[in-house]
Amino acid sequence: MLTVAALYHFTRFPDPAALKGPLASVACANGVRGTLLLAAEGINGTIAGTRGGIDAVLAHIRALPGCGALSWKESTAEAMPFGKMKVRLKREIVSMGQPDVDPRAAVGHYVEPAAWNALISAPDVAVIDTRNDYEVAIGTFAGAVDPGTRSFRDFPAWWQANADRFAGKRVAMFCTGGIRCEKSTNYLLSQGVTDVFHLKGGILKYLEDVPEGDSLWQGDCFVFDQRVSLIHGLQQGRHVLCHACRRPLAPEDRARPEYEDGVCCHRCVDEYDDADRERFRERQRQFRLAEDRKTLDPA
Repeated sequence: MLTVAALYHFTRFPDPAALKGPLASVACANGVRGTLLLAAEGINGTIAGTRGGIDAVLAHIRALPGCGALSWKESTAEAMPFGKMKVRLKREIVSMGQPDVDPRAAVGHYVEPAAWNALISAPDVAVIDTRNDYEVAIGTFAGAVDPGTRSFRDFPAWWQANADRFAGKRVAMFCTGGIRCEKSTNYLLSQGVTDVFHLKGGILKYLEDVPEGDSLWQGDCFVFDQRVSLIHGLQQGRHVLCHACRRPLAPEDRARPEYEDGVCCHRCVDEYDDADRERFRERQRQFRLAEDRKTLDPA
C-alpha cells in the first residue's frame, strides 16, 4: 500500500526556480511520483510513494523557506496513481488570476470537520462549492451552491454577478483540500463580506474524520490522480476518467450509448470531430498493444 500526500503552503519564495531541481532530485531518488507546483507564493501538489519516500520529500519541503509549519493530508493507494514525478514553476500555485489576493494577509474563519455540519445547516448560512463543474457533478454537500465554473479563474466573475444573492448571509465555502478556499475567502473579504468561513482541510479531511452515518456529503470527491475519486474513509471511489475530455465517469455513464472507451463520453461526444475521434481510437489501440506486451512479458 502506497501513501498519498496532498499538500499546499503559502509562503514567499524569492527564487522558486532555484528550488525546483533539488526538490525533483529528492523525490526521484526516493521513488516518489506526482506533481508539485512552485511559485513565488508557495507550493502545492500531491505526491505518492512508500512511507519512507514520502517522509523524505516532506522533510525536504519543511526545510524550505517559511515551510516549517507545512501540513498535509494523507490517504492510500494500492497502485501508484501517478505516471512520473513533475515539479513545475507557475505564476500561482492555484490559479485565480487576482494579483491582489494574498491568503497570507487574511482568510476566512477555519471550521473543523466536526463543526461543519452545524454551520452549513444554519438558516442564515449560504454554502458555496468553489470547485470546477466537473468536480461538483460527482459529489458535493447537500444544499451547496454550484457556481458552474469551468475554471477557478472564473470564480471572481461569478461572484461579481451573483453577490446580491448572498446579501445578509454568512458564507461558508469548501474545496477538495482547502487551497482554493484560502484564496476565495481572502477575495470575499476584499469584497466587503465579513462573515466568511471555510472547511479546514477541505472535503478530504471531512471524509476522513466524519462518519458516513453523520455525513452531509453526497457522492464522491474528485481527485487529480489516477484514483479519480474518493469516498468516506478516503477509500477509492467508482469513477474513471474519459480519456478524451478528462471528465470523471461513473459506471452508469460508461453504460450509455454515447460512451466509447478512450474516445468519447456523453459529456464530450459533441465536442470533437471525426478526425479527433479517429485519433483517439488510434491512441487507444496503442494503449491496448502496450498493455498486451506487458502481459506477455511482465519483466
